[in-house]
Amino acid sequence: MKPIRTEQDYQEALKRVEQIFDARPGTPEGDELEITVTLIEKYEEKYYPVAPPDPVEAVKFYMEQKGLKNVDIADLFGGANRVSEFLNRKRNLTLNLAKKLHHQLGISAESLLA
Repeated sequence: MKPIRTEQDYQEALKRVEQIFDARPGTPEGDELEITVTLIEKYEEKYYPVAPPDPVEAVKFYMEQKGLKNVDIADLFGGANRVSEFLNRKRNLTLNLAKKLHHQLGISAESLLA
């Protein structure tokens, strides 16, 4: 085992994980799998970061997950029409509204402020 420093190292590590994917925990191969996956995750965080969704996508995702419609969050926006405008990118998210969405709905502040 060695650090993953290059794309070639990364590809080799992915192939190795594929080979030992079914290894049982607590075995030498299971330990190797766990360590290799950790190294892959660190490499991916550095070279393939996943940006948080933009505010509109974050709110849409939340609504989809909770089965909500525009009218269900209209009070936060000041009316269903304003929700629609925001979701259609015709109205920007204010800092005050971002705070409300974060505190009352639990939507990530990082996503709302992106």
